Amino acid sequence: MTHIDPEALVASLRRLQTTSPETGIVHQLERAVDVVNTLFGYSGAGLMFAEEGKDLRYLVTTDDRGRSLEGAQLHLGQGPCVSAYEENAPVTSSDVRVDPRWPKLADRLHLEVRAVAGVPVRLGGDPVGTLNVYQSEPYEWDESDIQALKAYADVIEQLLTAAMAAEEKSALADQLQYALDYRVVIERAVGYLMGKHDLTAAQAFTGLRKQARDSRRRVADLAAEVLGEGAGELR
Repeated sequence: MTHIDPEALVASLRRLQTTSPETGIVHQLERAVDVVNTLFGYSGAGLMFAEEGKDLRYLVTTDDRGRSLEGAQLHLGQGPCVSAYEENAPVTSSDVRVDPRWPKLADRLHLEVRAVAGVPVRLGGDPVGTLNVYQSEPYEWDESDIQALKAYADVIEQLLTAAMAAEEKSALADQLQYALDYRVVIERAVGYLMGKHDLTAAQAFTGLRKQARDSRRRVADLAAEVLGEGAGELR
């Protein structure tokens, strides 16, 4: 049985949960994998994620042995981690080299990959990948191992959710800034037209918008052109 220090586990989870999304999601996932590996004393760990076509790809591994495990499963389309993703449930093997469920796997594995455990990483309840660990000797996984891995998979889900929210927030902020920038341009163009043609603000804006629609252009683009022409008149 792997000894798990409850205080170290809680502290590690809190550090991961409070990491800023600004540091980059891949960096955060690398940290999560490293923490699983070092905190619990497993021989190695990795993350696999599904692309849009639902094919798994490995994203992060701690060493070459872990890459052999994930690469072999991806090549064959089978293994404990692939099964964890497909079944949306934890899957373990005390010695994957002799496990009858995946007879072709052993030939493609590093000799020091023996016991393997995989748990699904989910978003909205649906699996999007797996968190995987291995031991270099046969090992009987127990409930404490599975619960710890599931806890870390939950943290990874929170990291992904936070990163997605940050990306959406950033995109929204960009859109708002774009709108604010061009609002200034439009207001300046309206002011120019009011002075040049003795119009009210409503008349100037209505005329600007109508001309933009008639020419199938954005109001902001036409406003910038109007200001450009006005500047040319002053030269």
